[in-house]
Amino acid sequence: MSIRPYRDINRRKTKVVNLGNIKVGGDNPISVQSMTNTLTTDIKATINQINEIQNEGADLVRVSCPDQSSTKALKEIIKNVSIPVIADIHFHYKRAIEAAESGANCLRINPGNIGNKNNIKEVVKAAKDNDCSIRVGVNAGSLEKDILEKFKEPCPEALVESALRNIKFLEDEDFYALKVSVKSSDVFLTIEAYRQLSKVTDYPLHLGITEAGGYVSGSIKSSIGVGTLLLDGIGDTIRVSLSDHPTQEVKVGFEMLKSLNLRDYGVTIISCPSCARQQFDVIETVKNVESKLAHIKKPITVSIIGCVVNGPGEATMTNIGITGGGNNTHMVYVDGKKSHRIQNENLVDYLVEKIEEKVELLHQ
Repeated sequence: MSIRPYRDINRRKTKVVNLGNIKVGGDNPISVQSMTNTLTTDIKATINQINEIQNEGADLVRVSCPDQSSTKALKEIIKNVSIPVIADIHFHYKRAIEAAESGANCLRINPGNIGNKNNIKEVVKAAKDNDCSIRVGVNAGSLEKDILEKFKEPCPEALVESALRNIKFLEDEDFYALKVSVKSSDVFLTIEAYRQLSKVTDYPLHLGITEAGGYVSGSIKSSIGVGTLLLDGIGDTIRVSLSDHPTQEVKVGFEMLKSLNLRDYGVTIISCPSCARQQFDVIETVKNVESKLAHIKKPITVSIIGCVVNGPGEATMTNIGITGGGNNTHMVYVDGKKSHRIQNENLVDYLVEKIEEKVELLHQ
């Protein structure tokens, strides 16, 4: 039993699906993904953006394939990247076949809008032939007409019925390399749909609040919706959908998982909001330290607190800590213990140097 059971999250047991070198589901780490927003036919721009997304730490990347030119470009793109690629397909089943043949590791489709069963059979054959998994991607904004007529509006039961119907389409073709999502822009609808779905299937679930909004509003909506489900133990892979650069989605996704102790990644900073008690400029210090340590991907915890009210206590729980003191002299903590004092001069550069040194010691 954990010494802090209030922090334990009992993850739902799911099947494992392979996407290239990444395993999704089971006891595997919850993967973070984003999606390119370049024209897929602009091969160079798409490759560059995929590399940016990967360098930010993403495990998976999704690329839209709206036409034949895009699926043709996808083949060249996949040759020049090292991260598993998910092809985003809507409506035309031939795009799914072309994407699988171009080397996609996964197809994101809604079988309900792909067409008749013969079309689905051809998609499944292409996926099997090319070792490609499929995500059944149900969205509240594109439910099947008969389901909408039955339920009158998008609701949790409608999303789940659509997902189960589409899963059965694929299982009828002996295809089981599946992930499933039931997304909406409504937080309440999304949470309840995933909760219901998690009770009736053991396929891995991809979480997200779709069309969440800009950086601030979208991050908050996603953190509430996705975070609630993660606390329930639901979810095997996530995407934070933001009207912003894709790398921002990755940053927010990892911060969510780090906050719940579901992934160890990069620098975790505990810092105060600052007030009249601060003995150095906390806000600027944190901004500069974060910026200069963005390249660090190995986990380390840092506390930056402006005064002695909470500073010493927070520092006991971090690898490196600093607490503001009088006369421009501040206490540095290492592994929770007082180490030495420093002055204001070159405070940021000093902290960055010490944190980089500690990362090397922790992970040598």
